[in-house]
Amino acid sequence: LAWLFSTAMAATHLQSNRVNLSLLRETARRELLECLEKCIGSKAVVWDEALTGPIGLIAEYSLLKEHDVEKMFTLRPGRLPPANVQNIVFITRAQPMLMDIVCDNIKQEKDGGFRKDFHIFFVPMKTHLCLNRLQFLKVAGNFTTIDEYPLELIPFDADVMSMEMPISFRDCHLDGDYTSMFYAAKSLMTIQALYGTIPRICGRGKMAQEVSDMIARMKQEVAGKELQISSQIDTLLLIDRSVDLLTPLLTQLTYEALIDEIYSINNTIVKLPPEKFNKKEDNEPLSMSSEPKKIALNSADELFADIRDKNFNAVGSILSRKAKEISEIVEKRHDMKSVGEMKQFVTKLPIIQASKAALATHTSIAELVKEVTDSDSFLDSLHTQQEFLNSYDTDKVNPYIEECLGRHEPLLKVLRLVCIQSLTNDGLKPKVYDFYKKEILQTYGHRHLLTLANLERAGLLQVFSSKVFPTIRKSLKLVIERVNEVNPTDISYVYSGYAPVTVRLAEYLSHPGWRVFKEVIDLLPGPTVDRGQEVNSRLRPINGGENQKVTLVFFLGGVTHAEIAALRFLSQKEDSTTDYIIGTTKLINGDSFIRGVVEDPSLML
Repeated sequence: LAWLFSTAMAATHLQSNRVNLSLLRETARRELLECLEKCIGSKAVVWDEALTGPIGLIAEYSLLKEHDVEKMFTLRPGRLPPANVQNIVFITRAQPMLMDIVCDNIKQEKDGGFRKDFHIFFVPMKTHLCLNRLQFLKVAGNFTTIDEYPLELIPFDADVMSMEMPISFRDCHLDGDYTSMFYAAKSLMTIQALYGTIPRICGRGKMAQEVSDMIARMKQEVAGKELQISSQIDTLLLIDRSVDLLTPLLTQLTYEALIDEIYSINNTIVKLPPEKFNKKEDNEPLSMSSEPKKIALNSADELFADIRDKNFNAVGSILSRKAKEISEIVEKRHDMKSVGEMKQFVTKLPIIQASKAALATHTSIAELVKEVTDSDSFLDSLHTQQEFLNSYDTDKVNPYIEECLGRHEPLLKVLRLVCIQSLTNDGLKPKVYDFYKKEILQTYGHRHLLTLANLERAGLLQVFSSKVFPTIRKSLKLVIERVNEVNPTDISYVYSGYAPVTVRLAEYLSHPGWRVFKEVIDLLPGPTVDRGQEVNSRLRPINGGENQKVTLVFFLGGVTHAEIAALRFLSQKEDSTTDYIIGTTKLINGDSFIRGVVEDPSLML
């Protein structure tokens, strides 16, 4: 736990965008400290494990120690580790099953004899279900404090915020539980409290409509009480993930996205095999650690910021060029003749050493990624996906999927391919669907009947319906032939020839506007949202000029790193009139998206 919290950095990299997201981080830090200050005296904090990563981005361990936090534990059944403190503070999500573990901890701790005060803070809000569960378990009376820690959006980088709610898509589209949408609306009210009222709200999809309506009601409740802050964001674009189910299932092909596809990035941290990093440094013994190498991936690392959104095929040449630049700088020291030149070189030495270390790290990561992307399994899967996108034999049983089933390849890989085929063919023919269903159940077990049922209910797997994908693909220019991966001119480079529907919607909203594409947008699921919010004329957006706007694109149900890369590409284009910042309920990839939908994610292992 201490390591996780030690990764919280100075928020300087959060300030590099036109909308300063370090304000959001400071608000979350202040509210966390206010919670801790309610518990007077020495403290042991017991964290819900799912919260340690997100809160590690908010507060470093040294800050917590300054507020009398002496011990930190993960919430687990059984007795807590020994802690000679006055307060035990539970910080947990509002889930009834977690209350059983809290109850177990408290009862065992009380049996220990040493009197302690117990406190519980629910993230982001307490619920009647949890309070009733604590009453039922007969532990509610043991708490000195029962309160909330309203952690909503967590800034991951200068232009990315996430609520880290992994099953929000499933909650909304399978269980009919819109609680996460209420939290999303609440977090967007917080954004407006910090950065001013957003004059225009647009969106597509049922959940976009829900969140827009919730914001309207919340605005009415606080009418006249809002702080008068100049608007820094021109447009809020709400995108329901159900509008574009295809994109997250496809294999992402940018540097950061491939790291996530292969190794999973959680709260900006990736854990990598140690072998590539067990190298002898200058004057240091060979390191032979067996622990995974943990690396923080954010724009504080300048080299990573430069390559994160590049198509992987462009990364090698950039790393080679960087190595040459560093080598030339180091070699110049031999030509230095004056003491002044030497002193100047010495002052630059820490920067040079940091650059060398970053280069070594990313060269090792790129080598790890390349081992996977060069494999037959990866290339065959990618080729099959590209055939589906071009509607090649999507109405038949696919030979490669059949091979994967025969080889007992990971079920997640098979399900992703089957769902991609279903979505690009507007559903599978009944005999094709029946074949896949029979083979999956025979190969992986009949317990996956529920898995397939959930994929159907989520709209990821369907029996053939009316053809709309070819029209959407053509009208929105989703598939681009001969894309330039090294010097791209279109967002489709992030999938080497496929443009995400979600990002096309953002691009076309900016120019020429959705009205031009009304007929094709109406083929996408759900209603369209487009409404204004009243803003005092003195508080209109304070952007860099009439032509430069700021749009917050908020993904309800998750966003991929490739979609983020595509939005950054739009911001950085020479003729761009819009800067994009991204909010989401969760950062996802194809595997985590499927896991979030199925009945029991552990069955996917």
